[in-house]
Amino acid sequence: MILLTALLLEWGIGDPQSRYHPVALFGRWASWCESFLYADQRRRGLITWLFVITIPLSLLWTGHKLIGWPFDVLLLWASIGWKSLFQHVRAVLAAATEKDARLAVSKIVSRDTEHMSQQDTRSAALESLAENASDAIVAPLFWFLLLGPIGAACYRMVNTLDAMWGYRNQRYLSFGWCPAKVDDIANWIPARLTARLMLWAGKPAKWADIKQQAETHASPNAGWPEVALAYAADVRLGGPVLRGGIEDPRPFYGPEHGSGTDDIVAFEALSIVQNSLLLAAALTLGVTLVF
Repeated sequence: MILLTALLLEWGIGDPQSRYHPVALFGRWASWCESFLYADQRRRGLITWLFVITIPLSLLWTGHKLIGWPFDVLLLWASIGWKSLFQHVRAVLAAATEKDARLAVSKIVSRDTEHMSQQDTRSAALESLAENASDAIVAPLFWFLLLGPIGAACYRMVNTLDAMWGYRNQRYLSFGWCPAKVDDIANWIPARLTARLMLWAGKPAKWADIKQQAETHASPNAGWPEVALAYAADVRLGGPVLRGGIEDPRPFYGPEHGSGTDDIVAFEALSIVQNSLLLAAALTLGVTLVF
């Protein structure tokens, strides 16, 4: 009942855009803690991470005990970012001009966008879609199955702290080591499940090929859904990009003779991801009914 209600709210309403959204509130709490706990040390990063997670988690546990299933429904709903993810990606794919596409894609990727072609913006949007299909939907559902609504919310906090502090730059290389490693562990299984779901929803491919290319990705997890989508949609993704004016020489992903990301191919890929997530939701519902 909790899962079904939360999914219906997500599909019908989506992620409310408000500064009072629980994830937004948590992000401000984390930033405030960082302002007085930061030090360029792994140990300080671990202490800050524990402090930032523990207090909200205690409050969520109290709400779970005192209020019960209505609170749990809202908790799970706030942990999933399904509708907003597709809205952002569709805005890129449906953009009428390169300028509009660059503006739309700049909201969902961290790479430089000012010199992107329209095909580049589509590729970037699909890569973001693939990665966030795991991070924003499959992973929360996975942790919900294991630990309930509190597990899904805790995962969302872990993922948020990685997004804030898990950078390999001078400020966060040491301080952000713990958030990055915990997020890697939390996403290890969901990323591979997402890849498998995409291959079921689209064109099949050899798992060995997915594994080989995914392991060339800078992230231990993000490469799996990105490569799987490239194969499932028969499209070429990846390749060099600019970050802060510096070229990041990334490898290409997908079949060697995969298609370019024109309108038809891009929307086919979007459909494959949507179907894979519907399959994930159906499987999650099935497991909850059985157990």
